Amino acid sequence: MRKTRFLAGASIVAAGLLALTACNSGTPGSTEPGAGGGAGDEPVYGAVASDVTIEGSPTFDKITSAGKIVVGVKEDQPGLGYLDPVSGERKGFDVDVARWIAASLGFDPADSSKVEYKAIASANREQAIINGDIDYYVGTYSITDKRKEQIAFAGPYFLTGQGLLVAADNDTITGKDSLTAETTVCSVTGSTPIQRIREQTPAQVVEFDTYSQCVEKLKNGEVDAVTTDEAILLGYAAQDPDNLKIAGEPFSEERYGVGLAKGDTAFQEFVNTMFTDGGSTWQAIFEANLGASGVSGEQPAVDPVS
Repeated sequence: MRKTRFLAGASIVAAGLLALTACNSGTPGSTEPGAGGGAGDEPVYGAVASDVTIEGSPTFDKITSAGKIVVGVKEDQPGLGYLDPVSGERKGFDVDVARWIAASLGFDPADSSKVEYKAIASANREQAIINGDIDYYVGTYSITDKRKEQIAFAGPYFLTGQGLLVAADNDTITGKDSLTAETTVCSVTGSTPIQRIREQTPAQVVEFDTYSQCVEKLKNGEVDAVTTDEAILLGYAAQDPDNLKIAGEPFSEERYGVGLAKGDTAFQEFVNTMFTDGGSTWQAIFEANLGASGVSGEQPAVDPVS
């Protein structure tokens, strides 16, 4: 398995803008997933399953009893988890993965009465899962041992690395090692990237609930850099290539997983099997959301359920 590498450059970002603003839609049809979104085409996440059962899963029992799925997501991350303020449409790789899981469980993601989305801030994800406010969470959720003390993860379904977003005319910040005590770096409260900046650099840290708040501070000159996974930063750079760019190379490996209730191994195994058997669907989702941005991606193998 090779690491998914996110590249940043003027031509790549320009191409990425086309992909990151693309719309995926359609009506479930045949059993073979496709990357199409036009009328009569099956949606990128594939067909809605029928007669699904998961014995011994409290999460599935809760979903079945409620008659709908509640999914935790991000909505401020272009290309991954984004809520279009004009159309009200949710877009992105993570959103389509969340839809894929729902469809595999037998719930139509196109039916708002069957699949509900809740935007959950990074710092509140574990508690939302523990409280049962959501049935699962898909939103650039890095698998860590500390988080696994409270919840479980299916996957990983995606690999990326931590990077830095800076102003397009900033030639001082060239990567993590160029950060100094005079540098102010912004990230999200409770995120893995902000912890790494604190531990590995002398930079000052500013925290907000969302990355979009950090990006606004960067544009206004109130912070010097925004840090999180390059997968997320690429989307922001693609939206505003005249003013934003990626600085340097990634300096970590982040493994995105689906956040689940701890102890529900039956549900965890169901999602892992879906990932393992659904390589063509994964690739279709990747290509539809990130493929034209100059990104090369390979689906990672899932972790064994312990």
